[in-house]
Amino acid sequence: MTKKNVFFLILSVIYLQTMQIIFAQQKGEPFEGIDVSWQNGADRRDSSVFKNMKYFSPSIFLDVNYTRSFNNPNDNTVVGSTALARNNEVQLSALHFGGDLNYGNARARFMTQFGTRSLVIPRNDLSPYRGQYKLADVYRYLSEAYVGYHFNKWYGINIDAGMFMSYIGLNSYYQAENWEYQASYTSDNTPWFFNGVRAQIHPSKRLKIELWFINGWQSYGKFNAQPGVGGSVTYMKNNLKLISNNYYGTDAGGLPARKRFHSDNSMLVKYYDNPTSNGITKMAFSLTGDIGFEQGGGVNGFNNSDTLNPAQYFASAMIYNRIWFAKNKMAWTLGGGIMTNPGRYLVLYPTGQASPLPNPSDPTTTEGKFPFSANPGDKFVGWDISTNFDYMPNQSITFRVEGVYRNSSVPYFAGAGGVTSQTGYTTTPLDPAWRPDLVKSEARIIFATLFRL
Repeated sequence: MTKKNVFFLILSVIYLQTMQIIFAQQKGEPFEGIDVSWQNGADRRDSSVFKNMKYFSPSIFLDVNYTRSFNNPNDNTVVGSTALARNNEVQLSALHFGGDLNYGNARARFMTQFGTRSLVIPRNDLSPYRGQYKLADVYRYLSEAYVGYHFNKWYGINIDAGMFMSYIGLNSYYQAENWEYQASYTSDNTPWFFNGVRAQIHPSKRLKIELWFINGWQSYGKFNAQPGVGGSVTYMKNNLKLISNNYYGTDAGGLPARKRFHSDNSMLVKYYDNPTSNGITKMAFSLTGDIGFEQGGGVNGFNNSDTLNPAQYFASAMIYNRIWFAKNKMAWTLGGGIMTNPGRYLVLYPTGQASPLPNPSDPTTTEGKFPFSANPGDKFVGWDISTNFDYMPNQSITFRVEGVYRNSSVPYFAGAGGVTSQTGYTTTPLDPAWRPDLVKSEARIIFATLFRL
C-alpha cells in the first residue's frame, strides 16, 4: 500500500468516526446509577424535593457559623480562610439560591451569593484592578451563572459560557457538600470559580472530560493578554472517584512573561459499606496532591540555584477519613494537610489595615496599609489538622462541630492585637507604632448549621 493510500485510509477512518459521533444518539445519562452521596465535595442527598419540576430545578443553600479563635483577636477578624470571616460572632456565611433551567437542549444555571463569602471570595481576585467597572462588585452576589447547550452524543456533551465552579482542590464551594468546614491549605489556596467557556464531554457512563478556556486563575478578568487554559478528567464508580485537574496561564499583573502551571489530583475510596448495620455504616477517605510552579518574569519554577530568579512553586497534599454510623445520621471526620509555596503566589494574603487600593506600582500586591510580603523567594510552609462531628437528622440539614489547628512557618494568623487597629475598630486613628499582630499558629472551634434543599 502506498503512502498516499495510507493517508486516505486514515482520513476515511477519521471521517467515519466523526460522522458516527455527529449522528449518534445519547446512550444514557452520565454517572447514572452511581452513588455520589458519600463523596467529599458532592451532594449527599439521594433525591430532590423539586424533582417533578419540568423546566427549572431549584437549589437553596444556607450556611450559618460561629467560630471561636483561641488567639482572641481584638477585631474578631479571621485571617487565611475562605469559609470564615469573623471570630466570636454568629455569622451568615452564605445564602445561595438559584438552580438549573432546561428547555429542549438549551441549559443554564445561576446561584446567587449573599453573606460574608460575598466579600471574602471576591477579595482574593486582583484582576479587577486592571481597567474599569469594578468587576468584583459586578459579580459579588453571584457564585455561578452560565448558559449553554446540551448535545445528545455519547453520554452527553455540554458547552457552557459564564462563571462556573472550578473544583480544583476537591472541595465543593458549597459547605453542605464537604466533609470538613475549614478546608485544608490545598483547597483553600486554589480557585473556587472560573470565568470563561467550558466543554463537558461524557464519552462513557463513568468518564467525564472537561476543557476550559478561561480568563485566568480565579479571575473575573484577565491579568494579561493571554487567557488561561486547562481541563479536568473524572472517572467514577460506586466505591471510587479519580480526578485530575490541570491549568496553564499568566496570572501575575503586569508580568506577561510569568507563566503558571498547576496540577491537582484526587482519589476518593469508599472502603467499607454496610447500610444495614446498627453501628458503622460507611467508611471512606479522600487523598489530594497538588503540584505547580511559576516561571519567567523573575522567578524560576523549582530551580533555586539562580539567586536572581528564585524558585516559585506550590506543593501540597491533604488527606481526610470519614466514618458514618447511626444509619448515616452521624459522621466523624479526621484529616489535615501540608503546603509549601515559595513566593507565596497562592497564599491567601492576611488582611491589613484597610486602604482603598493596593500599591499602584505593583498590581499584584494585596489591599492594606501593611500588605503581606509576597516577593519572589519568600518562604511559606503551612500545615493543619482538623476533626469534626456531624449530626444529620435528614438529608437537607447538617449540624457540625469542628476543631482546627493551623500552623505556618512565618507570622500569618491574627493574634490578640488583630489586623485592623490598636482598638480593633477601623474608625480609630492608627498609632504610628502599630502593626497588624500576626502569629504563627491558631486553634479554633467552629459550630456550623448547613442547609440544602
